[in-house]
Formats: sequence, structure tokens, C-alpha cells
Amino acid sequence: MATLQTIRSKGPLLVIVIGLALFAFIAGDAWKILQPHQGKQDVGEVNGKTLSAQDYQQMVDEFSEVIKMSNGLNSLSEDQLNSIKDQVWNTYVTNELIASEAEKLGLQVTDAELQSIINEGTNPLLMQTPFRNPQTGAFDKDMLKKFLVDYANLDPSKMPAQYVEYYQKMGNFWKFIEKTLKESVLAEKYQNLIAKSLVSNPVEAENVFNARNNQSDLLLAGIPYSSISDSTVTVSNDEIKQLYNERKESFKQLVETRNIKYIDVHVVPSDIDRQEVQKEVTDYSNQLAKVNADFATFVRSTGSSVAYKDVPVSKTALPSDIAARLDSTALNEVYGPYYNQADDSFNAFKVIAKTTSPDSIQFRLIQVVADTDAKTTTLADSIYNAIKGGADFAEVAKKYGQTGESTWVNAQSWEGASLDEENVKFINSLINQPVNELTNIKQGQGYLILQVMNKKAMKDKYKVAVVKRIVEFSKDTYSDAYNKFSQFVAQNTTLEDMEKNAEEAGYTVIPRDNFRSDEHYVGGIPSTREALKWVFEAKPGEVSPLYECGNNDHLMVVALDEVNPAGYMNINQVADGLKAELIRNKKAEKIMDQMKGFNSLAQVKAIKDAVSDTVKHVTFAAPTYVAVTRSSEPAIGAYASKAEINKASAPIKGYAGVYMIQVYNKDKGMEKFDAKKELESIKNMAARYATQCIYELRTKGEVVDQRYLFF
Repeated sequence: MATLQTIRSKGPLLVIVIGLALFAFIAGDAWKILQPHQGKQDVGEVNGKTLSAQDYQQMVDEFSEVIKMSNGLNSLSEDQLNSIKDQVWNTYVTNELIASEAEKLGLQVTDAELQSIINEGTNPLLMQTPFRNPQTGAFDKDMLKKFLVDYANLDPSKMPAQYVEYYQKMGNFWKFIEKTLKESVLAEKYQNLIAKSLVSNPVEAENVFNARNNQSDLLLAGIPYSSISDSTVTVSNDEIKQLYNERKESFKQLVETRNIKYIDVHVVPSDIDRQEVQKEVTDYSNQLAKVNADFATFVRSTGSSVAYKDVPVSKTALPSDIAARLDSTALNEVYGPYYNQADDSFNAFKVIAKTTSPDSIQFRLIQVVADTDAKTTTLADSIYNAIKGGADFAEVAKKYGQTGESTWVNAQSWEGASLDEENVKFINSLINQPVNELTNIKQGQGYLILQVMNKKAMKDKYKVAVVKRIVEFSKDTYSDAYNKFSQFVAQNTTLEDMEKNAEEAGYTVIPRDNFRSDEHYVGGIPSTREALKWVFEAKPGEVSPLYECGNNDHLMVVALDEVNPAGYMNINQVADGLKAELIRNKKAEKIMDQMKGFNSLAQVKAIKDAVSDTVKHVTFAAPTYVAVTRSSEPAIGAYASKAEINKASAPIKGYAGVYMIQVYNKDKGMEKFDAKKELESIKNMAARYATQCIYELRTKGEVVDQRYLFF
């Protein structure tokens, strides 16, 4: 039990779970439901090894719980879940690829090795657990061992359900850390093996140091490519094709993508909708002035987006527009109605109470539950009277499988949460109960023997009944938008017709090339999974059905334009970029021909549209930024490092123009050469190169991702 109390003190989530178990809100996980697609049950495969939808879902669930525990969250947003799904998939692929290579090389992580890492306690993963020394913050293996022993001997029948649930969550959390630790150590071994093959030497160390430390100050003159019109340069298709073949490996894509075109209709409130909301809030503000009790019921009846909490809260717990007006509003006065542009809402509020209450409360409690209500009441009275009569609180708590140790809780844990009647009752007991006084509170099916030990950080708090109505479209507005768009979709069943008639109908066709199945959203609009699935099942030229998506405020139709298979990108997809490069090269040739035979910067400056500048502290190690052309030019640093002082260079072909430079000063930086430090830096750079090998494994591995069929 001591271990549980120690772990509990590590963070706000743990405090809430143990000390304020009433706030263990469980978020619905409707998104977990698997939807088998045409009999297939695999979300993907790596080198022939398939991953089932069920196994993938289990990994997503596992990681989701870790994220929630680590960040003190009760639920996750759709974006957070999508991020977790991608992390789980990418981690799975990487681990499978490395495991395959490690097996060939004989690399492994033994149980004894893993235990040694845990005993050492310095691995960064271990620092992300609650098993840390409260004084030093370092990982504490003894705390972990004590927890594992307690967990192994856990008797659910002798502990409150909240304790049992927490132990189980912590047990699963540790299993995840242990598995991840083993996988990360194996990956580290593999990458170290590659990194060690990239050796360095004293000569390289000195060259790296000089490249960074030796500096040049120079004069520069050049002719920007922008001075020559693109229309004067001719580029043939054969030239584009030749450059494509030279660059072909850089145009390889690992997965199939698709070019789509879509129309997104965002349904917004009409002027009539706005007027109706304003009228309703005006009526509610008049009613609010007459309400003197049961504010929660009244506020709920208004459809307000801010629920009433019958507990005093800080300004920061209220919407900013409400908080800004609190101090100018008298007690029991109704402020409003008024419009708030920031969240497009009409508002009115009434200040019910202004008080000073603690922001931090220390308390201890004993939860009492027996077989029947009568037995529970009798037992609670017995415990209460025993402690009142002088019995030790902690000793009595231990008798009933609880620690009885005190816990600090911050007001933020309830001010930002949804509260039911039982929550409100408990919180008000914490706030109002005098320090050291003992109370016996009926809570749900049981009782709480509660003692407040200390209160800190007294702050101004408020009880406020808020009517905040976000302006939303009406059913009629949505229906009108739906009917109009539905008619358009029905009359334009081909991509050609959709593009031809969209503008006249008031719609915009949005093109999107290289759309991937792992992007989760079409057009960045939430709840477009069905549209995404359609895209990767459709044939070029087809137009989708009408989809209702977003937060029930978007309508969408999608057309598939082209399929881009995995492999080398079609030349037409990269032709514009290749043409731009060829135009730049031809301009460089023209300028360099013009500068042929030049031996001074003055000759360059005499050319029309020439630019000039002084650039200082140029090194070989970093690209040189040329302000007059607004371009980063790596070649200038290379030329400057070898140039003779006061001698003009040959023409230098850059990214934004052709330059000549003249170095007028060279010196060394203040840094002193340290061979050991440089060798270590090169070693670290080699380690970074080694991580790129994972990408190479992925490009060569047979990775199939079809998660979009299920998730």
C-alpha cells in the first residue's frame, strides 16, 4: 500500500484517480468498432507478415491508455487518436523491419540484459514512468519492484474498485514500457552496428573543425536569374525527359497515391438563424433575472454551451468573454444579452456568488461500502465514531484495505470537468469543511469518512449561471444546402460535368494531387473516412456519392482524376519542377558566357541588372545567405575557403544567380581545436546517418498499409 501512495503522489492524474475517484470519467470508445471490409481482416503487412485489424486495434488501445495516463487525460480527440494510430503503425513497421535484420545478424536483447537496464535506471524510457524518487526525480527500481509485488498479490475483493482499476492500469502501463524498452534497445543495437562502420580519423576531425572555424569576409557581385525572362528560354520535352532519367531515383514514391478533385460545402448559419438565436438569448436573459434556484436545470434548458456548476470556480475556468465582465457585474445582476465575435455567440450571465476559496486542498478519506445499504450505514457510523473517539485514521483505513494517507488536490481538477450532483456535493464538502474536522458523507452507494487536513492559495471564486449560445445553422438552412448540392451532384455525374458546371452553381472544385490513404481526412475535413475509402476503391473519372461529414456541417463530393502507382512518379507530375531547373541552368549558361574572361567584380557590376554586396563570416560548413538575391548559396562558402585574398574568383553558378566573389579577409574563430571533441561530434553524426538506414529498410521492404479499410 505504501508503494501505491508513493506512486499516487507523482502527478495530477494519479491524485485524481486515488484521492478524487469520483472524477474517473470514462470516455466512450465508439471509434474502436471494427468494420470488416469485404471479408478482409488485415490492416497491412511487412515483408509478407500480416497484421490483423484486431491486433492493430489492441496496440492502438494500449498506446491510447499510455498517452492518457502520461498526460492526465480522460479521453482523446479525433486528431489525437489519428496521431496515435499513425505512431502505432510506424512503430510496428520499424520494429518488424529491424527485427528481421537483427535476426540475420544475430542481434537480440535478453531478459538478463533488460533487467540490467532496469536496474541501472538511466534509460530515458524509464524516466517517463511514475516510478521515480520524489527527492531526486530519478527512476527508482525499488519502487517498481514493490509495485510489481503488490500487483502480483492483488486481491480485488479486499480493495475498493478504484484501487483495483488503477493497479490494473499501472500494470498494463509497465508491460507497455517493458516491451517498448526491449524494442528500442534492439533498434539501438542495430543502429550502433551501422554507426560503428562509419569510422573517423584525426585528419577528418581537423578538416571538420577548419570548415566551421575558418571564416572569410568577401565582396560579391552577381547577375540574378530573375533578370532574364523565362519566355526567352526554350526547354524541349527531350531535355525534360533526360533530366528526369538522371533524377529518377529521387522521384520514387513508396505507396500508391491518387489525384482527386472535390467540392466541399461548408454549411453556415443564415441571417434568419442569427436573428433567432439572438431573440432566444434575449428571452433567456429576461427569465434568468427571475430565477433564484435550480440554476443547473434552467441553464441546461437554454441549450447553453457552458454548464452551470454549483461550486465556486476561478475566472480562468470560465470563457474569456464572461471572465472579462465579471468584476463589473453586481451580485445577482444579469449581464447581457451581448454578442461575442470570438466564438460567434450570443450571451447572458448572472453572478450567483462571489467568494474566496482554496485553490489547493489536502485531505484524507476512507471509502465505506458493505453488502447492503443498512450494513454500509452502520459500518460508516462505526468508523466515524471510532475516529472521533480517538482511533488513528490511518490504522483504521488499513483495516479496510486503504492507506488513509493524505492527498493534495488542485481546484483545476474539477473546475475544468463536467460535474454531476455527487461530484458537486463532494467538492463543496472539501471547500467548506473546516481544517481537521471529520465528516461522514453519503456518496452514491457508500459513504466517505472525510477529513480536510490543510487549505492553501485562497483565491477569488465565482458561481455564475451562463447562457452562451453559439450561432448554429437551423435544420431548414442545412436542408436547403443539402437539397441544392444533392441536385447538383445528381445532375453532374462525371468529372468533366462537375468541373464545367461547378462555378455557375456557386461551388469550387478543389484539386489535390498525391493524396495518400494514411492522411485520414479528405480536404482536411473530419469524419470523411467513407469518402477516403471510396477514393482508394474508385476508378479514374468516377464521381462519388454525396457525403455528409465534418461536425455535421460539411457536404462533400469527390472525383478520382488519376491513380499514381507505387514506384517512380509519372514524368508529368514532376515536369514543371524539372523545367524550372532546366530554365535556371540555361540562364546560368547565358550569364556565364557573358562573364567569360572577366577578372574583376567591376566588370560584373557594369552588366545591366547586376547586384552587389559585402558578406562576412563565410564558412565552408554553412551555406552563405546572399541578401541581394534572397538565396542560400552553399557554393560560395566552398569557393571562399580556397580563394586567394584580393583575387576575383571565376563565375560561380548558384541557386538564384551567377556570382563572382573577392575575399578581402580571412581569419579564424575564437574556438580552439579539440580533437577528442571533434571525433565525438563526427561519431554522433554517424549515429544520425545510421537512423536513415531505417528509411532505406522501408523503401526496400514490402510494406502494405490498408488501414483505411477499417480505421
